[in-house]
Amino acid sequence: MNIVTESHISGRPIVEKPASRPVRLVRWFIIIGLLLALLVGALVGFNAFRSHMIAQFFANNKPPPSPVSAVEAKSEVIPNLLTAVGDLAAVHQVNVTTDVAGRITDIMFTAGASVKEGSPLVQLFDGPEQGDLASFKAQATGAQLALDRAKQLAARQFGPQSTVDAAQATYDQAIAGIAKTEALISQKLVRAPFDGELGVRRVEIGQFLSAGTQIVTLTDLSMLYANFTVPEKASAVLKADQTVRLTVDAYPGRTFEGKITTIEPQIATDTRNIRVQATIANPDHLLKPGMFTLTTVVLPNKPAVVTVPETAVDYTLYGDSVFLITEKKSDDGKTSLAAVRTFVRTGDRVGGRAEILEGLKAGDRVVAVGQLKLQSGAAVAISTDPTPPIPANPPRY
Repeated sequence: MNIVTESHISGRPIVEKPASRPVRLVRWFIIIGLLLALLVGALVGFNAFRSHMIAQFFANNKPPPSPVSAVEAKSEVIPNLLTAVGDLAAVHQVNVTTDVAGRITDIMFTAGASVKEGSPLVQLFDGPEQGDLASFKAQATGAQLALDRAKQLAARQFGPQSTVDAAQATYDQAIAGIAKTEALISQKLVRAPFDGELGVRRVEIGQFLSAGTQIVTLTDLSMLYANFTVPEKASAVLKADQTVRLTVDAYPGRTFEGKITTIEPQIATDTRNIRVQATIANPDHLLKPGMFTLTTVVLPNKPAVVTVPETAVDYTLYGDSVFLITEKKSDDGKTSLAAVRTFVRTGDRVGGRAEILEGLKAGDRVVAVGQLKLQSGAAVAISTDPTPPIPANPPRY
């Protein structure tokens, strides 16, 4: 048996060395972690520093006060007006027509002229009626003579009373014929029913007119009706003889006055409005029927209310408000002015001023011009420039 031995094999057992953790990789993780920590700390510190500087900048850099125009709210009695729209109508206006048919033989008026009551306008052919009138007049003359003779004979007891009665009836019949014929003749002469101004002529000489055919319009412009409607809630304050002022587009800046003469006793069920009629004197004939009018009823005055210019009120969907000027003291004891938005309840607007029913009292100062650039609490400075004047003819509402 051969035993093979190798000289390079030692007698110690072979044992594997354990894998050791790389030192270099751990070092890199530590370095990266430190860098990230430094970066995050730098960002946090920078943001904190920036916020502090911004706050310090705004704390030390306040904007200058905004210049505004200010007015004082004052207590005053303003006119109590009720405004409505309407139109004008003539007190006397008619389409002149003929009562009977006939042919025009003469036109005795000029279109657009002024005529008096009873002035002849159009003559229709009345030859047959004139002939009948002459016949009846002749019959009346004969009947009159026969009646006189019958009365003389009856008075002397030479004739019966029946003869007198028959002659009287014949005479009365002739007189009735005259009256009827004269009425027919008068129908052939068309006259003006009242004083007024004529319109456009619609007929010609020789034209045959049927009964009711329009000849010309006749309008009395000395007095006009102003018809308008108001809401039913105004029925408690409307009364006859109240003053009414109206304006028309044809004469801007001019006001015409009248009196309420009629108030409809019924309220319209479809609109819930009341129809009102006023009478307007029109001596200069400036107003014309059919004109559109803006009508204002002068109602009794209401108690004094606080008012401000309309420009001072900011009307929004969230409510009406004004900028109330108040005084405030800073930390160093100095006094400054600030504009604080204050919500108010407004009423009517008349003559460029608005009623303030709640939210202000007389003597409060409010911003009249310049509030568009303001925020509540902003510092303001009273401008020396005068406030804009109220327009001579402010818009009506």
